[in-house]
Amino acid sequence: MKISYKKLWKLLIDRDMMKKDLAEKAGISNASIAKLGRNENVNTDILLKICVALECDVADILEIVPDESE
Repeated sequence: MKISYKKLWKLLIDRDMMKKDLAEKAGISNASIAKLGRNENVNTDILLKICVALECDVADILEIVPDESE
């Protein structure tokens, strides 16, 4: 299983926000945004900051999907 952040990118599109806008509003680094873009693991503090900034729940920004290699 792996984590997918497709929901986050769809949410940003719906809110007419760019990744740099999210980084500023949530107070997170561009490196963290890059990790999210590659569906890599990030600290739960980063996820919390994103949820607070977007006024949403964790389930609104990520989902667990089967790994193609399994």
